[in-house]
Amino acid sequence: MPKKLPHRLAATCLVLSAFLAAGLAAAQNIQERTFKFAFVNQKEHPQGMGAQRFSEIVEKKSGGKMKVKLFPSGVLGGDASVIASLQGGTVEMTMAIPGLLSGMAREFSLFDLPFLFNNEKEADFVLDGPVGRKLLDKLPEKGLIGLTYFEHGFRNVTNSRRPVAKMEDLQGLKLRVMQIPVMIDAFRALGANPSPLPLPEVYTALEQKAVDGQENPYSLVEASKYYEIQKYGSNTRHVFNPVVLLFSKKRWEQLSDDERKILLDAARETQPFQRAANRDVNARAAEFLKGQGMVLTEFPAAERERLREKLAPVTDKHVKQIDPALTQELFSELGKARGSAAR
Repeated sequence: MPKKLPHRLAATCLVLSAFLAAGLAAAQNIQERTFKFAFVNQKEHPQGMGAQRFSEIVEKKSGGKMKVKLFPSGVLGGDASVIASLQGGTVEMTMAIPGLLSGMAREFSLFDLPFLFNNEKEADFVLDGPVGRKLLDKLPEKGLIGLTYFEHGFRNVTNSRRPVAKMEDLQGLKLRVMQIPVMIDAFRALGANPSPLPLPEVYTALEQKAVDGQENPYSLVEASKYYEIQKYGSNTRHVFNPVVLLFSKKRWEQLSDDERKILLDAARETQPFQRAANRDVNARAAEFLKGQGMVLTEFPAAERERLREKLAPVTDKHVKQIDPALTQELFSELGKARGSAAR
């Protein structure tokens, strides 16, 4: 008899564990829900990869009760219309460049200042710190919940007319830019003709020569197949774009605390995966584009510094429109990031 005791104990432990797990699941207030997650990039893009991973984590953490249905490639509309849908509660989730939120909270335009970040580590330090949190805290009063920051990356110029190796090469190019005032002002100051368009309209505009080029990370150039209609690329790296993962406040208020926790935890778990995927794809995209026949020009550091100096008045103009205390805190955090990197 004594020899059978360990087996009985093991069986008892298994039954007890199952009972406790069932009790925990029952204690959680989780309902059957399906959330619509709309975004303008393709499912194969690093943002789409992040959305897919987020969806998988949410379903797993909720025991299959909460599902996130993806609507990529702008099928539910461009950024502005989808954000409005979140505010109205007809779509639950999206991802947006911070500048697209600047019409609601002007402080978000800080992250679209030219040459703000030198590298991804600086961006991570600021976004994941108090400045990033303070900006997310401004969203609920605008009908949105900011879950975390994903990443789009450094933007580069492509066009169908000529190589861009110096500032003067931008003169006269008609470039699609984001529908953000600071970007329009920046390219106008560089002598280009900025043409703001929603992302779903860009391929057709490039194909029909309505615009000469556009500016985006090489990962998007690859995913959107702009290499089919764009001959030249230049790694200007003029702006680094984070991406805000957004949820509808109207729908958020209908969720239980347990359901909200699942969404927040899934967002935080997905963030490092999405950022790593984005950096990996961007690192490889240049070689892919070359293989497709694009001519990629190395934009010299000295020319990048010329752009920075030329755009200083644009930066000053937009900084003056923002809370000076928050701006000072941002640059203070940047100083800490750079000091930490130097040690």
